[in-house]
Amino acid sequence: MADITRRLGWRHLRGTPTAHVVHLRRGRTVHAGTGQAFWFRSLTASLSEIPVDDRELSTVFHARTADLQDLTVQASVGYRFADPELAATRIDFGIHPDTGLWRATPLDQVALLLTELAQHHGAALMAGQTLGHVLAGGVEGVRTRIEQGLQAEPRLSGIGIEIVGVRVIAVRPEPAMERALQAPAREAAQTESDRATFERRALAVERERAISENELQSRIELARREEQLVAQQGTNARREATEAAAAARIQAEAAAERDRITGQASADRVRLLGEAEADAVRAGLDAHRDVEPRILAAMALQQLAGHLPEIGSITLTPDLVSGGLSRLLAGAAVAS
Repeated sequence: MADITRRLGWRHLRGTPTAHVVHLRRGRTVHAGTGQAFWFRSLTASLSEIPVDDRELSTVFHARTADLQDLTVQASVGYRFADPELAATRIDFGIHPDTGLWRATPLDQVALLLTELAQHHGAALMAGQTLGHVLAGGVEGVRTRIEQGLQAEPRLSGIGIEIVGVRVIAVRPEPAMERALQAPAREAAQTESDRATFERRALAVERERAISENELQSRIELARREEQLVAQQGTNARREATEAAAAARIQAEAAAERDRITGQASADRVRLLGEAEADAVRAGLDAHRDVEPRILAAMALQQLAGHLPEIGSITLTPDLVSGGLSRLLAGAAVAS
């Protein structure tokens, strides 16, 4: 918007670099261009301000396909006034000389025109295609058709408007149809998810089976080794028992041999002692063979006295003395 100030019945306008100002006085162009600054009288001046910067227009419109399906198109059209002086002659861009505001709504008129033209070209494209073809082509096909149609539109070039670009944000069917179209993809995704889940479960079962088999094999191997250990322990025990029995047998045989040798030695010793005693007795008898009987009796009494217990006192009676003498005399007679 131009900046207008008042001084003593005159007006001063200072424009912007993005606005093209046209100053007419008595039907003739006095000033024209961007960034203008000049004095003018409000009673004789006619001012127009046309924006020359790039502008964006967002629009939403509905179209129907060949199979009678409704589509909603959300698009954005970029445009600019390439010939602002031509646009000022076709559209009312006049501004008030005191405030600098537009007297009408020129941009609204341009927006309505662009929306109708975009809808026209978009609807023409969709009317010749089915819903599936339109959605398969995507937003790029709709964007290309609308952009080419607007750039070739004579009404736009006739008012000095240049199309900078077109962007189609979305092409969507009705909610019920959109859900129906999404169902196959959703089902396919769910099927793929189920398949992945089943595969994961099958893999888990297979891994559990492998783990169980490994555990079983480990237990079998452990049992086999325990069996080998028990067998080896039995073999060792039998070997130890055999060796212990052999050692005991050897010890018994050695003890028996030792006892036999000891017994034989003892028998020989007893025999030798007996023979020695017999020889001693024989020698004694041979020594006493020529001795007189009374002497032998005296020696016998002496030996008998040596074996008698100690007697402190003795009492002799006539019967005892006579009996003893009788036995002594009888023995002497026998000896002689």
